Amino acid sequence: MQSPSADPLVSTAWLADHLDAPDVRVVDASWFMPGVARDPLAEYAACHIPGAVFFDIDEIADTDSPLPHMLPTAIKFSARVRKLGLGDGARIVVYDSTGILPAARVWWTFRVMGHEDVAVLDGGLPRWLAQGRPVEDRLPLPRERHFTPRMAADLVVDLPQMKRVVESGRAQIIDARPRGRFTAETPEPRAGLRSGHMPGAFNLPASDLFDADGLLKSAADLQATFEAAGIDIKAPIVTTCGSGITASLLALALARMGRWRTAVYDGSWTEWGGRDDTAIVTGA
Repeated sequence: MQSPSADPLVSTAWLADHLDAPDVRVVDASWFMPGVARDPLAEYAACHIPGAVFFDIDEIADTDSPLPHMLPTAIKFSARVRKLGLGDGARIVVYDSTGILPAARVWWTFRVMGHEDVAVLDGGLPRWLAQGRPVEDRLPLPRERHFTPRMAADLVVDLPQMKRVVESGRAQIIDARPRGRFTAETPEPRAGLRSGHMPGAFNLPASDLFDADGLLKSAADLQATFEAAGIDIKAPIVTTCGSGITASLLALALARMGRWRTAVYDGSWTEWGGRDDTAIVTGA
């Protein structure tokens, strides 16, 4: 397994300088919440960073699960990314059309599958476009590339494991959902889910991780943000959110602070809040 770089993000300037490098592969991971009237695949086809391939979070997933975009099997993941030309030896840079949200999920997924040479484009497509950098509407024809999956079980938590974490308190649970949803003052966007949060969980909304320019905060500023929320970044942590997207962003932020091995609860609140055998509390 390759060692991670000093930073899990790259700048638009770095990508522009390395766009033609033979080992760099660019991935568009755009995705939108249910009910948002936008088509990520159509937007990708109309405008994407040159050479970028489209990673469909909802298809490169366990489509037999009733839960959204759960991790696929290693066999399915390997088969899909090989066809996208994403394989062993590639330096993968992931972006999305909102900044850094689904891109973080794809970054985490590659790492769960054992590919550490992956980074997120800071600011994503919005920053790339704002700087007048090149885009295209021509769909690439990637050459298939072998991908060797090596599952990193320490980066993912399932429901039975999450129940044990809640019961034992052996790890801090950080929930990236907005405060209103965490406290149950705001209903969940997905129908059929109870409101509230897991007992003992900390709330650190994903929006708190960005600076005024829409970039992920520096390591020092992120540490201050986590500490202000009462979180000890040196202690064990499991991240969660609505469906595993912004939980991956928390893991990305922790990696920027040097904490590379943070577990994400894959099912997140869509699983936990959709059951009647899981403990839920409301309020701050």
